[in-house]
Amino acid sequence: MYSTNFGTRNTLAMVLAGGKGERLSPLTLKRPKPGVAFGGKYKIIDFVLSNMFNSGIKQVYVLTQYRAYSLMKHIRESWGKWTGLGEFIVAISPETKNECEEWFKGTADAIYQYLRFIESSDADYVAIFGGDHIYKMDVSQMIEYHRMNRADITIAALEVPHEEAKRFGVFSVDDDYRVTAFTEKPANPVTIPGRETCFASMGNYIFSIKKLIEVLVEGKKRHEDLDFGKHVIPMMLAGGDRVFAYNFNDNLIPGMKPEERGYWKDVGTIDSYYDANMDLIHVSPQLNLYNYKWPILTNQGNLPPAKTIFDDDDRRGMNIDSYVCAGCITSGGIVRRSIIGPCGKVNSFSLVEDSILFENVTIGRHSKIKRAIIDKNIVIPDGSVIGYDHDEDLRNGHTVTESGIVVVSA
Repeated sequence: MYSTNFGTRNTLAMVLAGGKGERLSPLTLKRPKPGVAFGGKYKIIDFVLSNMFNSGIKQVYVLTQYRAYSLMKHIRESWGKWTGLGEFIVAISPETKNECEEWFKGTADAIYQYLRFIESSDADYVAIFGGDHIYKMDVSQMIEYHRMNRADITIAALEVPHEEAKRFGVFSVDDDYRVTAFTEKPANPVTIPGRETCFASMGNYIFSIKKLIEVLVEGKKRHEDLDFGKHVIPMMLAGGDRVFAYNFNDNLIPGMKPEERGYWKDVGTIDSYYDANMDLIHVSPQLNLYNYKWPILTNQGNLPPAKTIFDDDDRRGMNIDSYVCAGCITSGGIVRRSIIGPCGKVNSFSLVEDSILFENVTIGRHSKIKRAIIDKNIVIPDGSVIGYDHDEDLRNGHTVTESGIVVVSA
């Protein structure tokens, strides 16, 4: 545990990890968005679970749904097996674990379907967080803010420029950051008092447990597809409940560098996902994965170190400005400004530039790869050229984004 706040002992967390992530297709054709690899060895969901663990929250339920098997396997093997945290993380899915076997119809409906876990808990607070964003956060600071304000619900808020706020759900707040109104994607967003910025919802909430049970039961009477943004928050505002916004920019973690403050990425599209990964290989990335005071945890695997082989003039194994994971072999090829997932292999006379290779990808000899994302377990044949001629990439069945990122999937 890395947080020193004892209030987290009275907090139960529920992580929503059932999203399809359709805009990340084809990477999400066989896995949910929280199960997509990020930064080589991690999964997207590892970030929220690491935040919970580092914050001292011991009881976490992960609510899965879409293609849940691979994600549940990752949680079981990463967060239960090797860490001994089997009681810390419990992954549940409506496909196998829910009595009524209904699919979630909304974010709040997902919590409602497992209300029995909340009702049987002796917790005072419930942290409801999404499982598909990249960020670091000490959740205990938000819980303390919630407690100090005697709030019914506290909503994590990003402080965004006025021109960007139109893409989000935006809060109107008073001088004490008590929420007075909430509008989805407003044409003219309301700014924070005294500032030129706006509060946008991150989709992360702290509830007082009694109020959560009350509003979910009442909300389900009105809305079958009960959703926090569409239904629960407006209902609570109309009822005069104490709704507060928590400024994520105020959240500080041990070892944080100034450039990390307020870092939060949705990675909801191929382009945003690619850009967030590529930021990691900069000299001073905005997201620092080398902060050992707030580690991002995952399954390390029993893998040997990465290695390069061959040092001939015409065949030299080199990794330059790149993330290269355990088990990788750069065998007489060149890797530049790229992320190579576990057990990757780049064979002789090949060049990989500005690309992301998932786990167990093999690049054949004499291949050239540029600005590409290559999915897990794919073998690129000898002599392949990807990312240089997009018309040819499309003819070969690959996906090409408007910005020119090529996605190679099975």
